[in-house]
This record gives sequence, C-alpha cells and structure tokens, in this order.
Amino acid sequence: MLKIFFLVFMAGGIPVAVAMAGASLAYILVSGSLPPFVVIHRMVSGIDSFPLLAVPFFILAGNLMNNAGITTRIYNFALALVGWLKGGLGHVNVLGSVIFAGMSGTAIADAAGLGTIEIKAMKEHGYSTEFAVGVTAASATLGPIIPPSLPFVIYGMMANVSVGALFLAGILPGALLAILMMLTVAYFAHRNGWGGDVKFSSTRFFKAMCELAVVIAWPLLMWLLVSKLGTPPQLTVFAGLASLFVLDRIFKFEALLPIMTPVLLIGGMSTGLFTPTEGAIAACVWAMILGFGWYKTLSWKMFVKVCLDTIETTSTVLFIVAAASIFGWMLTATGVTTDIASWVLGFTKEAWVFLLLANLLMLFVGCFLEPTAAITILVPILLPIATQLGVDPIHFGLVMVLNLMIGLLHPPMGMVLFVLARVAGLSFERTTMAILPWLIPLLLALVVITYVPSLVLWLPKMFF
Repeated sequence: MLKIFFLVFMAGGIPVAVAMAGASLAYILVSGSLPPFVVIHRMVSGIDSFPLLAVPFFILAGNLMNNAGITTRIYNFALALVGWLKGGLGHVNVLGSVIFAGMSGTAIADAAGLGTIEIKAMKEHGYSTEFAVGVTAASATLGPIIPPSLPFVIYGMMANVSVGALFLAGILPGALLAILMMLTVAYFAHRNGWGGDVKFSSTRFFKAMCELAVVIAWPLLMWLLVSKLGTPPQLTVFAGLASLFVLDRIFKFEALLPIMTPVLLIGGMSTGLFTPTEGAIAACVWAMILGFGWYKTLSWKMFVKVCLDTIETTSTVLFIVAAASIFGWMLTATGVTTDIASWVLGFTKEAWVFLLLANLLMLFVGCFLEPTAAITILVPILLPIATQLGVDPIHFGLVMVLNLMIGLLHPPMGMVLFVLARVAGLSFERTTMAILPWLIPLLLALVVITYVPSLVLWLPKMFF
C-alpha cells in the first residue's frame, strides 16, 4: 500500500520529497497503526545527525570557490592540460570534476559548481546542450567517489569501518571512472569529427604540468620531513603552506592553491588533524582565505549572497533527506526491505551472485531514495550478508556508493538531473535522455569495481 501511495503521488506530478513524506503519512492514516506525529518525529530524527553538518559546509565551500572565481581557475587549468585534445571541452569537463570532487564531496555541488561554467562554455563552442549535460552529469558522480566524500562518512559510521580507509579506497576507482569517461568523450569526438577547442600552447601546458608536479611532490616532502627527519608537524605544515604561497606569487600559477584543497583535506583527515565534518569547515576557511585574502575576488556583499544561496540549497537537500528518512523507515517497518533481502539471499550462497543481485537492488533503490537515506536502510540489511559471504566491508562500501551515485542520474529521485535541467534550461525528459549514453562507462566501471576488489583494497591495505 505504501508503494501504491508513492506511485500515485508521483503520477500526479507531486515533487519527489513531498511524495515520499505524503505517502508515508497517507499509509499511517489509512492503516491506523501509528500516530501521524511519527512522520514529523522521524523526519526530524533523519536530519539530526552530526555527519550531515558537513552538507552545508561542503555546499558553502563549493559556492565560495565558484563565486570567488576559483572554479574558473580550475577550469582554465584543465583547459591548458587537455583542452587541445579532440573533444577538448569534454575532457576538460571530466578533469575539472576530478579536481573539484576533492573540494565539495558531493555530486550535487560538483554539478552546480562547475556545471554552470562547463555547460555554458561547451554550448558556446558548438557542442549540443544534450552532450554538455550528459558529460557534466556523468563526471559529477566522481564527487562522492574521490575523497573526501560525505556518503563514505555515513557508510563508515553505519558499517563501523575506517572512514580513512574508505577515502583511500575511492582514489583508484575514481581514476578508473575518469579514464572511462574521457575514453567516451574521445569516442564521441572521433564519431562526430570534433577537433580541439583551444590551440596547443607548450608554455601553458608546461606551466600546468609544473603545477601538477608541485601538487604531487608537496605532500611527499611534508611526509619525509615529519616521518624521516622528525621535524615538528605543525611547523612543517605551516612552512609548507607558506612555501606554496611563495611559489604561487613567483610563478603566477593558474590554480595551484585551489588544486591543493583536496590534498590538504585528505592529509588533514588521514592524519587525524580534523574529522570529515571539520574538514568541510576547513575547506570553507581555505576558500575564504583564497577569495578574500589572496586573489581578492570575494567581497562581503558577495559573501552574504553566497551564504543565502547555501541556505536555500541546504534546505532543499535536507528536506529531501528528511522525507527519504521517513519513507525509508516505513519501508523497513512494513518489512519490504527485509523481504527483499531474504529473497536475494534465497537465490544463492555464492559471493559473486550475491554481488550481482545486490547491485541490481541498489541500482533500483538508488532511483527512488536519496543516497544518505538509502545507505541508512541498506547497510544493516545487506552488509551482514556480504560479510558472511566473505565480501570485504570497505569493498562493499565502494560498490554501494557507486550504485547510489548512478541512481542520482535516474528519475524519479535523481537530484543531479534536477540541478542540471535547471542549469542548462532543458526539460527533465530531455536531460534524462542526454544522460543515457553515459550510463555505459559508469556501469562498466561498476562491474570492474564489483569483481576486481584488489583495485579498491590495494591502497587501504598499504596504509591500514
């Protein structure tokens, strides 16, 4: 009956969040099994969570970087590296998302932050709106896979596994996703006869490669100074940050300091300097230092506007989370999720078959539930079964999060669809059709990550 109410509301054109909360309330009123106040209680409980505090700060960090021109610098850096390739702006889109993923931690912030710049630029260079929307949506899924990632934080708490290990586990799968997406861009470029979008400049390319070399060498140098030479960690980090600002001033790099954001966040969380939620606050502080102090592109008037935009976006996201919380709780209370899990386990005792069925289930659930709510529902049901069959919890976490990220690209729940439809000015139906070809590299990556666990577990086993 609960599912019937939900489908009726959706067919009536009611927004997804209202449909989920309304279906739950209607079921309670008709069945008479619970007082209606339970709906409000469960919705409030669903967002009364410390990890969810990271949501507004990650959104604020993304908005600050976008409005302070930092996302433009990231875009220009990616343009210097790969913009001269065939289908250049498509490659720029993917590479920009890889970098921005380490700042926002969410697919929605990625789609809204870089998406506005990328879609506008691609349309101006003659790309179809559908292609621009498709590659932007697909690359936005990198946000929660490449650390830091809010879904990993929530999964780590639910599954009682190391969040740091999950962050490390996401690096190689994120790289695989990026490579497959760039290969897809290359395929479309070859098929349509697209050329590069900017002329190759050896000076710009060499400068961008130097920035990339600094980003890679800097954390290694910090680690050597602290672990091998025994220099005080606080003094080393302070001196290292000062050296970055000096290098940026001397060589006038395009995006060295913004690109260092994920390095600083991952380093701080991996060493225990701050929690993932505190890391989101650190990202905001770093963005404010760059916007107000270094680049001087952020004004107080603009800052107030950014805060108001963040409040609006956060309210929307948290309302969806709250509605998904009561709907997910009702699914569990009515035994729907338990019956599905029993049905899956009744098929087989083989791990590979279970993973196949679990993937199908999570892809289906991801189409209807917000990832946070879906993780909250599915982890207690599926993880014990996975553990019994010998599936590593960290590996299963990557599989679950990627499934749910793909779900963000599907109606009726897909929030990335709604964001990009608004950014690009497309109808929801045309946005959905534009994304369909990009499900191929995403599903291919899902198969590899599911059945090649060493790709996921290699880095965590090295450090944990």
